[in-house]
Amino acid sequence: MTTNEQPAAVPPPSGEGTVRLRLRYAARSDIGLVRQGNEDSGYAGGHMLVVADGMGGHAAGELASATAVATFAELDREPPGDEVLTALADAIDQAHDELSRVIGDSPDFAGMGTTVTALSWEGDRVALAHVGDSRAYLLRDGQLQQLTKDHTFVQTLVDAGRITQDEAAVHEKRNLLIKALDGVHHVEPDLSMREVKAGDRFLLCSDGLSGVLKPGELQELLTSGDPTGTVTRLVERALEAGAPDNVTCVVADLVADPEPAPAETPSTAMPVVVGAAAELRNRDRLPGIDFPADSQPDPDRTAPAETPSPATSGAGAEAVPATKPPKRKRRLGPLVISLSAVAIVLIALVGFWGWAHNQYYVGNVNGKIGIYQGIKDGFGPNGFSKAIQTSTTSVSQLPTYSQDEINKTIQAGNLESARNIVATLEAQAAQCAAVPKTPGCPSPTTTPASGGAP
Repeated sequence: MTTNEQPAAVPPPSGEGTVRLRLRYAARSDIGLVRQGNEDSGYAGGHMLVVADGMGGHAAGELASATAVATFAELDREPPGDEVLTALADAIDQAHDELSRVIGDSPDFAGMGTTVTALSWEGDRVALAHVGDSRAYLLRDGQLQQLTKDHTFVQTLVDAGRITQDEAAVHEKRNLLIKALDGVHHVEPDLSMREVKAGDRFLLCSDGLSGVLKPGELQELLTSGDPTGTVTRLVERALEAGAPDNVTCVVADLVADPEPAPAETPSTAMPVVVGAAAELRNRDRLPGIDFPADSQPDPDRTAPAETPSPATSGAGAEAVPATKPPKRKRRLGPLVISLSAVAIVLIALVGFWGWAHNQYYVGNVNGKIGIYQGIKDGFGPNGFSKAIQTSTTSVSQLPTYSQDEINKTIQAGNLESARNIVATLEAQAAQCAAVPKTPGCPSPTTTPASGGAP
């Protein structure tokens, strides 16, 4: 999420000096709480704002929206001026052609498509191009106005007077589009032009936002704060409402600057790209598309950095540092906490059991020399261990000092080491049997060592 400002001269009223308007903008996109991937794309630059909502799932809706955003972003490099409506219509056709080419190169992508809502700003007017159900709003003097009409089946029912807007908002077919860019069918976009003034605020968003927040909520959230804080609040409110779809929004303000404009104000402000169009893995899959520069690097391939956006040369525009969207704090419910605690205990038990399973010692197994696997500590007579091998040699046949050691148990590093210890003890017992008077060996009258576990 990034903010930036771009100045442009506005013709002044008669007798007054030149007044500039600065375009301040911010954008944010979020995958939402249900979707597995983000098929939305958004763009905000010095003269162009775009939101595109891809569709098609496995058919690469994310590539469709990224293609549309990249196509319209080209108009930001060289604003079309008086021919802006023609340029926007041509951009729709160009995006169609690009999608057609992508599908031709990869037939598996057939079925993908995208909405497009684009706003081109120049001086004291803006031009709109619209296809689908993404939306553009204008907040002026505290009143919110929807600038676009959804190209959906339910909107046709509203237009025919068969259902109300409130009924359309919950209709089971509210997401059924009757017009979209798909690279197959040519579409005629809705084109419009309107005058703007300082203080106007624009919102472009996908239906992941407008579909879960009512107009009253949008108006409330848009009436205060800078663009950066506003897009953050909008997305967070959508997430609180369940966010069943991707959520993308662009907010831009026209701010008056009373300082006189220099003769030339070349644009060096970096645009903002969010969503699918910002992901390098999607750009890599579209080698024929010229994507815009981005002040917000892709975190999947580049280390995130707080890099200031360059100021506009000679224009005195503010340079606002690029900022990462704040991470959402998710509250863990009691059930999740309990399950987490159980999981931690289970992991600890599994780790302990794996370690204990690799421990060995030599001890007394019912009066015989034996090998135990595990550890002698724990519940029961043998603790967390069991006898896995028993020798035919009795503990009572061993020298008395070895009898004491084996009754206390002799630790072994591994099974092979335990077997070597047993072999040594058996050799001692054989020596005592061959030479009974060997020092330390039991006499024939010695009471045999008591059996039992260590």
